[in-house]
Amino acid sequence: MTAVPAAGAEEAAGERGHCARQHTLRVPGAEHQEVSCLDELTTAGTVASGHTDPADWAGLTPAGLETPDGVPGIQIDGYFPDGSATNTNHGWMHDSQFVVRLPDRWNGGLVVAGSPGVREQYANDRAIADWVLARGYAFASTDKGNTGVAFHRDGRRPGAAIAEWNERVTQLTRAARTVVAQRYQRPPQRTLATGMSNGGYLVRWQLENRPGLYDGGVDWEGTLWRTEGPNLLTFLPPALRAYPVYAAGGAGAGQAHREMVAAGYPAGSEFLWPYHHRYYWDLTQRIYREELDPAFDGATEAGTPFCAPGTPACDADYDYASRPAEVHRAVDRIALTGRIGKPLITLHGTLDVLLPIGEGSDVYARMVRDAGRDGLFRYYRIEGGTHVDSLYDVFPDRLRPLTPCHRSAFAAMEDWIGRSEAPAAGHTVAMPGEGRDPLTECPLGHR
Repeated sequence: MTAVPAAGAEEAAGERGHCARQHTLRVPGAEHQEVSCLDELTTAGTVASGHTDPADWAGLTPAGLETPDGVPGIQIDGYFPDGSATNTNHGWMHDSQFVVRLPDRWNGGLVVAGSPGVREQYANDRAIADWVLARGYAFASTDKGNTGVAFHRDGRRPGAAIAEWNERVTQLTRAARTVVAQRYQRPPQRTLATGMSNGGYLVRWQLENRPGLYDGGVDWEGTLWRTEGPNLLTFLPPALRAYPVYAAGGAGAGQAHREMVAAGYPAGSEFLWPYHHRYYWDLTQRIYREELDPAFDGATEAGTPFCAPGTPACDADYDYASRPAEVHRAVDRIALTGRIGKPLITLHGTLDVLLPIGEGSDVYARMVRDAGRDGLFRYYRIEGGTHVDSLYDVFPDRLRPLTPCHRSAFAAMEDWIGRSEAPAAGHTVAMPGEGRDPLTECPLGHR
């Protein structure tokens, strides 16, 4: 992979040396900020110094992923004004927390990310921040304005909590660009958005709605919100109905398996279904349905865990298509269109059974094409990839980690916007061959 050349060694010497101008840095719009001069901005140092939270990124990367080091610089932690308090980091009990990292040796670029899932601002530190910081980028990340399994309590109407995610990424991007200019005495030459899962959704939304803030983006298995479907609320309920019947075996197992496959969970991914049933499908359906359709279960908050079909107001019986128009309007407030305004690379694992590829990125690729924006888009289907890379440690003979594929896609985006070298055409990237290290290699093919 080709690195973007550093802006110059002058950033690491003289008045532009270690943590220069740290006392002059002000994050526009921040209600509170704390500026720290660190000998190490990657997790090789921030774990010990307390400038990250390992619990926030637990489970997102394979255990054998290398941790880069040797990146001194400035870290700014803080928060923007917000009335919700789900984020407990630093004991602040305040949402809209952010982190901005400014390496001493800067390559002229800025990377902005929103957190995956309902995690906090440090969730991208191992999978994304470590690597881009080691390449010389400034890095900024946000908690999206609300966190945790009760994120849906934020906002005054259905869909408002998720809509805030987009606003907070825009807010942080604008603020981070200003802070970069304060630190290095010139604005960033390129600004890239990237993120995984919900963070990938944020990349798509930003490039559709705020393209002037960015030069490009890399979307790692982004969540698809589409008013007419598919979306989370269309493919999770069938899994909640069919999987227990399939798992029980017996006469109904074959039909239940067919229903799972029809809902988007590919044949060959069955070994991943028990884990996702236990930890993901039920919880995800209930909390996102509560955010977008709280009236479904009346006064009950986020449904009844693992309820049996036929139980009153059971999420296993949820039918998005038949829900009232106001539910569809709530989804429409956060929906994607495919009308991207800057280059975008999407990658998605073929064995993702939280956000099945056939119900997500395959559809989004068609949306981009139908919007006439396919010249700005590349889509790589990663054979053997699943939603979280920690599962590679459990099934190393059946899965591959997506982190190296994200790095290859990011490097391809650098060449695309920096050298006008278009990436390889979209295709399915085969499993690593003999002698390939899946922890470090994921070639995307020739242009």
